[in-house]
Amino acid sequence: MRLFESRSPAKSLAFLLLGATLLAGCQSSQDSYDLTVVNAAAGSEANITSLTAAIERNPNDATAYNVRGTAYGQAGALREALADFTRAIEISPYYYQAYANRALIHRRMSNDEAAMADYGSAIAANPSYDVAYNGRGNIYRLRGQYDLALADFNRAIELNSVDPRAYHNRGLIFQALGNHTAAIADFTTAIGFASLAGEPYLGRGQSYEAIGDDRAAIADFNEAARRSPSINAWWEVATTQERLGRLDEAYSAYVQVLYIDPAYAPAREALARLPTPTAHAIGNNPIAVPGAPAAPGVTPVILTE
Repeated sequence: MRLFESRSPAKSLAFLLLGATLLAGCQSSQDSYDLTVVNAAAGSEANITSLTAAIERNPNDATAYNVRGTAYGQAGALREALADFTRAIEISPYYYQAYANRALIHRRMSNDEAAMADYGSAIAANPSYDVAYNGRGNIYRLRGQYDLALADFNRAIELNSVDPRAYHNRGLIFQALGNHTAAIADFTTAIGFASLAGEPYLGRGQSYEAIGDDRAAIADFNEAARRSPSINAWWEVATTQERLGRLDEAYSAYVQVLYIDPAYAPAREALARLPTPTAHAIGNNPIAVPGAPAAPGVTPVILTE
């Protein structure tokens, strides 16, 4: 996903992956789940055996299929998850959370048309289900259908005014439309509701950068890297610091990019052109010190749809 012209493929790729894996669960509504983080333990033999036993005791329990489907989805067993969510819907045709969960699986399988249909079914079954508006809005956003995306995110905010995902998503739309003042406002609101999440800091930093506020931009990029270390966050730190002439800090941030992806050529090229910083200079940069990608006491948080 391109928000505005990027300096590196890392930005577009990272946002594309973010858009493709932002998921509607996050336990914001009963029986909808966070399938974002791949958790092998969720698909362990012991867990699946236990969940299967619950289904065998009551084979017409749609919730049991939804729960096992979630475990499969979190473990990356997408076909098994799809089958379970489909069975849950067969048993309970108005099970709107199962439709939204199945939509997430369709998205992870790159079947956006099926995902759109399932989000539509979830909304038809429950027009007040904000999770489905967020999910559908993200597909519209990735397609560049900003008016439709904005309408969905506005509706999600009307239904749940304290959900950081909707504000973050709407901020991305405003950013794509060049309305950085509105984008900054939405990212700031998202941060207020999810201060440990890195993505709103990253988005707000990009909008600050777009309006020429480099000091605010680099502060936000650093916060994004501390909270959700990623190529995208560290790349923003590195390229912004280099552009500002802070070469020691830039060098350290490029190193962080390579810690995440040792084969990432643009970062290697950057290190080759930059002077090697002194140990003293690196030591004075507590955020970008290699080997310390996250702030003490901060657990990285990923916003879901």
